[in-house]
Amino acid sequence: MKQLLPLLLLCCIPYALGKNNLELAKKAEQLPRLVMYDSSYRQIDYPNGDIPSHYGVCSDVVIRSYRQLGIDLQKRLHEDIKKNFSQYPSQKIWGLSKPDANIDHRRVPNLETFFTRKGTVKPITLKGEDYRPGDIVSWRLDNGRPHIGIVTSIKASNSQSYLVMHNIGYGQVAEDVLFKWKIVGHYSY
Repeated sequence: MKQLLPLLLLCCIPYALGKNNLELAKKAEQLPRLVMYDSSYRQIDYPNGDIPSHYGVCSDVVIRSYRQLGIDLQKRLHEDIKKNFSQYPSQKIWGLSKPDANIDHRRVPNLETFFTRKGTVKPITLKGEDYRPGDIVSWRLDNGRPHIGIVTSIKASNSQSYLVMHNIGYGQVAEDVLFKWKIVGHYSY
């Protein structure tokens, strides 16, 4: 029996991960759509801080979806960046000398670093079926800017892909944009 227990646990892990990912996808699908794009710096509470809910950027889609599952990415990322500041791009990109709980979690390159360090890095492919509901995808837009979204459970009508919930300036929307830009990150957390 002792030898069977580890095997049974390994069999259950994929189911548990899949269930959590599907729950994340569903939470992203339930986010309010009328959100004005606003990337301005704001002082917010810590932990569980957020800017006013009618404002947001692409990273807020991810943050708010996880928060609906009881996961505070602001706190988790801040705790990791405090201990491992040199592993994050904050100094190189924004010239910061220390973590900032008001903004660090809202920056896509920091989320990419966090998901690489604390999540599961998944293969980047050109096959839509490889991107499952609840997966996090990050891109570089044609102008080089970082962007991030969550794969939903809603199938795209003309492809093998699922729609992606993101905010690129038109509110939080689920669109068939998985392969619209260069994918640079594919994660599960």
